Amino acid sequence: MDTLSFPLGPFTPEDCPTPDTRAACIADIASLPADLRASLTSLTDEQLLVPYRPGGWTVKQVVHHMADNDMNAYIRFKRGLTEEAPIAGSYRQDVWAELADYRDTRIDTSLLLMEALHERFVILLRSLAPADFARPVTSPTHGDMTLEITMQRYAWHNRHHLAQIQSLKDRMGWII
Repeated sequence: MDTLSFPLGPFTPEDCPTPDTRAACIADIASLPADLRASLTSLTDEQLLVPYRPGGWTVKQVVHHMADNDMNAYIRFKRGLTEEAPIAGSYRQDVWAELADYRDTRIDTSLLLMEALHERFVILLRSLAPADFARPVTSPTHGDMTLEITMQRYAWHNRHHLAQIQSLKDRMGWII
């Protein structure tokens, strides 16, 4: 596995999570916007345009992707709570990353969006009963899974991209 692409390694779901595991996952989701903002604070506009790996997205594209993914994940999750075994929507993230809003929008816009969205998502997650996490959804890319696994994947996805940015900063010797 390419450590530049996957500094945390691949996603590995925990099939039988404990309440503490679930709470830790929700805490990760709650803290991500502040952790991401802190990671980006010292970066210049020029540094935001550096790819996190050769042939990869720029830091700016990664941040906008994270906001887009979070919006999609939140809607998928709510559909899983309110519909019977829905097929989760998908999107062409590679094509989205080439659109003008990724290039022309300040990262602060996506950070603000993520802060608001994570606040709502965490309120929702903390309100759920354990049985709610067993509800099924089908992902076009990942197949059948429960909302439990969906939440774990969502939390991993954000930590994964945060680690890509941190890895770039470490390799480049940028102020941490």
